[in-house]
Amino acid sequence: MKRRDAVLALLALGAAAAPLATKAQQQSKIWRVGFLAGAGRPTNGLPPAALREGLAALGYVAGTNLAYEGRWAEGKFDRLPALAAELVQLRVDAIVVLGWLATQAVRRATSTIPIVIAGVGDAVESGLAASLTRPGANLTGMSDLEADLSSKRLQLLKETVPQASRIAVLWNQDDLAMTLRYRKIDAAAHALGVTVQALGVREPDDFEVAFSAMKRERPDALFLVTDALTNLNRKRVIEFAALHRIPAMYENGTYVQDGGLLSYGSNLEDSLRRTAYYVDRILKGAKPGDLPMEQPTRYYLFVNTKTAKTLGLTLPQSVVLRADKVIE
Repeated sequence: MKRRDAVLALLALGAAAAPLATKAQQQSKIWRVGFLAGAGRPTNGLPPAALREGLAALGYVAGTNLAYEGRWAEGKFDRLPALAAELVQLRVDAIVVLGWLATQAVRRATSTIPIVIAGVGDAVESGLAASLTRPGANLTGMSDLEADLSSKRLQLLKETVPQASRIAVLWNQDDLAMTLRYRKIDAAAHALGVTVQALGVREPDDFEVAFSAMKRERPDALFLVTDALTNLNRKRVIEFAALHRIPAMYENGTYVQDGGLLSYGSNLEDSLRRTAYYVDRILKGAKPGDLPMEQPTRYYLFVNTKTAKTLGLTLPQSVVLRADKVIE
């Protein structure tokens, strides 16, 4: 009888200890999160701060239960497939990807490692996801409302420069998501009675070709579509617009802070911070294809009154009063 009681007690202790052992094992595991972007590599060699802050807020501490593996194409997009393959070979637990071209590279490299995306434009229309509610396969993350955004940006540009009848649109035509965005802009321009001057680029040297085209046929305004290529060359665009006194619309506030005239769009840091939620769900066992994609809920209008004065442009009070940030 005593022997049986002892055995039962040992079994009970073992059963009670099992969840504790499992929990301890989970706590001691170091998750590996990959990151891929077509942009330049930061000096610290780490993924964007917003992503790291988002994961830290959820209890993931680098060096304790999390390790990062970051890769950047430095604007050389032909490197993306090899960089994606590196992350797959490292057997990371999830890959956060910034940009449509980078996402395509990772999708081709793996059908099993979870992918969390941001900065890709309309994920459904560009073919990355089956739908927002059920993206499918091994992918989820953030998408954008490009049709509404394109129309709103053009309306703001037209309101700021009422006489504008010819608007140059500069975009990376090797990026399908950005080409789709250009088409939305073109459709919105026709609805507003505005002519579009299409200036597609594929590499840094193409910007000089685009600038020459604008010198020959000067547009009344410029619209820059943002991706890794155009972002890496943003200083050239901003300086060209200032030198030739061309009012320009950008898609995020960084450009306005760097001297651009105005911008309207979401905050990429907000989207990257939100990707941490998806990574957390995936590391806890959720299937990425079953996690509904989200869209930014807040859009910001930035205007630069100093740039407006340099351009000899008086900003309408209707635009200034609606601005989330006025740079003077």
